[in-house]
Amino acid sequence: MAVTLATNRNEKLARSNQARVEVGSVDDDIGPGKSSAHSGGDVCGLKFHGLTLRDVNRVDGRRTTVLPMPGPDRTRLVVLFGGQSAEHDVSRVTARHVLTAADPDRYDLVAIGITREGTWIECSTDVSTFGDAMEISGNTVDPFSVLTADSVVFPLLHGPMGEDGTIQGLLEIAGVPFVGSAVLGSSMSMDKIIAKQVAEAEGIAQTNWRGMHANELTGPGSEAVLDELGDALGFPIFVKPANMGSSIGVSKVTTRAELRAAVDDALRYDEWIVLEEGVVAREIEVAVLGHTVTPRASVPGEIVPGADFYDYEDKYAAGVAQLHIPAPLSEAETEQVRELACRVFRAYRAEGLSRVDFFFENPGRGWLLNEINTIPGFTPISMYPQMWQASGLPYRALIDELVGLAIERRATVVRYRGA
Repeated sequence: MAVTLATNRNEKLARSNQARVEVGSVDDDIGPGKSSAHSGGDVCGLKFHGLTLRDVNRVDGRRTTVLPMPGPDRTRLVVLFGGQSAEHDVSRVTARHVLTAADPDRYDLVAIGITREGTWIECSTDVSTFGDAMEISGNTVDPFSVLTADSVVFPLLHGPMGEDGTIQGLLEIAGVPFVGSAVLGSSMSMDKIIAKQVAEAEGIAQTNWRGMHANELTGPGSEAVLDELGDALGFPIFVKPANMGSSIGVSKVTTRAELRAAVDDALRYDEWIVLEEGVVAREIEVAVLGHTVTPRASVPGEIVPGADFYDYEDKYAAGVAQLHIPAPLSEAETEQVRELACRVFRAYRAEGLSRVDFFFENPGRGWLLNEINTIPGFTPISMYPQMWQASGLPYRALIDELVGLAIERRATVVRYRGA
């Protein structure tokens, strides 16, 4: 698979006051694989040869249509954050950084915070009034009054009810372009047990693991089950909730005596948990950007955890982990992991963005998939934006790129939906 290292592109989109739609399809110039957002130039990345959001929602994919539609000065960008998962606070931090970085000359910003109870609140976009995280306060709004067809939605909702396909389903029903994977890619990637089954089916190497339900791990006979798991996987073992991120509920256990407490902690967050063999290996990550069939990989990065593993504090509180970007790998190893990251991206039907994490066991089994994250950490200290920064795509331009990809994807959905 050919992998393209994305850099800042200087070519400009042609300007036109008319949207051009070919017979039977959307113009190839706005199809999958063509990126719209540019870090340079004065052409807004949200207008493709004159095709605007209103045009995309009117294309029927069959007739030749000419729609006079000058591009708007700014595009309405709805940032969704908060949510009902244990990663609520992480999301508020991420939203604060995205709203700070987004170009006010390009976007009409709308901040929608979702409370822990699920209420949608329109919040102030004046980030100077907040600390490190957005505050969820303001007027209650109806979701469908916010999710208008002339908007692009940037969901920054980590964990269940945000990263697992649920909010993506709502956005699909509303018919709005949105950043990131759709329902299938989000749900497969979020559930660690399903994700590992997909990797097995695709022949992608990974560590030894077991997926278990709470019924098997509590009550009579459960201690014997834990004994069997310890014997099968060996120690150390990582115990994780199947549907959680940001290392919440994750424990590393080195003895059988520690296993019960770790399992009980993981079961606080999900009825399904995954147990993985611990490996002595380097932790290498790759940021992937693009459409499902045309992904682009960043330079890889390496994490040297400050604790036993890359935990919540290291990820979001500028802990003591060391981040090496680019990762000190040979040229051949770099290309191997970038190609593998794109393969994983396609296997999980990911879209827009994902961070793909690997273990590099050398000597040993080589590249082992750890996980794919379809809404990766997106603060300035997070690996995903840092790897793209090192690849020539700075934070603000990365936001533009993702918004452009969302609009392109919506055009493709409309094209294949038929009429």
